[in-house]
Amino acid sequence: MGDLFRGLSRFVLLWVLVMYFHPNQIEAKVKHYKWKVKYAFKAPDCYTKLAITINGQTPGPTIDARLGDTIVIELTNSLFLENVIIHWHGIRQYGTPWMDGTEGVTQCPILPAETFVYRYKLDRPGTYLYHGHYGMQKSDGLNGMIWVRLPKGESEPFSYDVEQGILLTDWYHQTSSQQAVGLSSIPFVWVKEPQSILIQGKGKFNCSTPGIATALCNATSTDCVPYSLTVEPGKTYRFRIGSLTSLSALSFEIEGHNLTPFTVQNLYIYSGETYSVLIKADKEPSRNYWILTKVVSRNSTTPPGLAILNYAAAGITPPLSTPPQGPLWNDVASRVSQSMKFKALSGHFHAPPLKADRRIVFLNTQNLINGYLRWSINNISFQLPQTPYLIAYKQKITHTFDRSTPPSNYDSATYDIFSVAKNVNATTRTGIFRLKFGSVVDVILQNANTMTPNNSETHPWHLHGHHFWVLGYGNGKFDIEKDPEKFNLVNPVMKNTVALHPYGWTAMRFVADNPGVWAFHCHIEYHFFLGMFTVFEEGIDRVGKLPDSIMGCVIPKRKKEAPSGN
Repeated sequence: MGDLFRGLSRFVLLWVLVMYFHPNQIEAKVKHYKWKVKYAFKAPDCYTKLAITINGQTPGPTIDARLGDTIVIELTNSLFLENVIIHWHGIRQYGTPWMDGTEGVTQCPILPAETFVYRYKLDRPGTYLYHGHYGMQKSDGLNGMIWVRLPKGESEPFSYDVEQGILLTDWYHQTSSQQAVGLSSIPFVWVKEPQSILIQGKGKFNCSTPGIATALCNATSTDCVPYSLTVEPGKTYRFRIGSLTSLSALSFEIEGHNLTPFTVQNLYIYSGETYSVLIKADKEPSRNYWILTKVVSRNSTTPPGLAILNYAAAGITPPLSTPPQGPLWNDVASRVSQSMKFKALSGHFHAPPLKADRRIVFLNTQNLINGYLRWSINNISFQLPQTPYLIAYKQKITHTFDRSTPPSNYDSATYDIFSVAKNVNATTRTGIFRLKFGSVVDVILQNANTMTPNNSETHPWHLHGHHFWVLGYGNGKFDIEKDPEKFNLVNPVMKNTVALHPYGWTAMRFVADNPGVWAFHCHIEYHFFLGMFTVFEEGIDRVGKLPDSIMGCVIPKRKKEAPSGN
């Protein structure tokens, strides 16, 4: 057990910069971008495959703006064969719910050859992400980062000299369209483990792997030269780190350097999460150091992703040292411990409401529906209607989906979370949760065994339109009487994505104060594709007139449409 907890002694009380609202906006700007989403052959890990790019880039351009700025993106779909939507991950879209970028929820897809204009305001500082939200296009390279800086004249609660973004992704040689065929088939064809882990769009696949066509894999290509971060001795660097993996939970470390303010060597990061870390360039400057990210939570065959921390005097050459080993893939205890140690920084957060008006418990399970493998919550595998919910409610065409409320709990008294369910069959539905505007909602995520004995997977859950308080984590089954007494109501961190660990539970609280319709889903691309999500509606009557540009897929009204009522 000593090895399992050795790294934990290096922790100090963790803090995360909580994104908070500044009422005094100054020098707000409108920042315009023109993006063309198109196919391109790319070899980020030396193997050439068809990717989806923005202006020929993957990852796409970083949006670098300030609190209060308005972002305008003129997006042209040049894919020719596919629709497209982009979600602005972590941006609340207060007042513009139709710009959230979610297929089937907030807008119709952007058709081939169409141009759509996204326009939204940045209302909280921090590090955010964007990615495709139509099908599984995120895994094809349609992704990037968003930096929201404080207004000029305001300073962070920590100091640094230089900042740099680092986007972590996993990379498959199959396209998402190919993967979708297998996932939707009988017999089920799993995507398996990714071929590579990319650091800022760079990785290294072994071109000598048997069966790999030499024409497709070039180990000497400049496209797959390891990513290099150059630092100057004595300076402090802020790294904005984000993960947009399709499957993998990751650990991240820099050889010989602590990541502060955490004072930790390994940072666990799950798909959809972002962190800011500081490093001091205070090591021997005549050599370089490995940056390593590896898969955890799965017994993966994927080799670690490697990049180079380059001290300027050493030249851009690979370090002569052996890369760090990283943590054990199945060290669940250290991952849970790190999650539990995150606290909000004193003086930089909003305290949560002390009580909730409503509690929803979501049991996460793997199921079968008519022989097809699916993922579900409370035995319901979600299915999107043709007409997005936001449009359906505002246009009063709610016959397009099931208006009954999904179950808010499961049979916790008899369900054994540590075993394969006695009945693995589930159902599909399109009904969503309608929340009273301004109400305080607790969501308890409960993990369980999959359809494979002795297996429970990690699920990173992302809530659109909100930042929520993480009240606690626990092992085993959530005790509805005792566990709420353990909730952290003093200094919980606020997030938009949170991990649910194997055979455990995670508790979160949010205020339903953002008028609109918002997706809540597992951020593993393949779990989301197979139904592991739901939708919350709140304050729909407060939403303004919808723009015509989002309406392209609307089913016409019936002659006598019944009222939508709560």
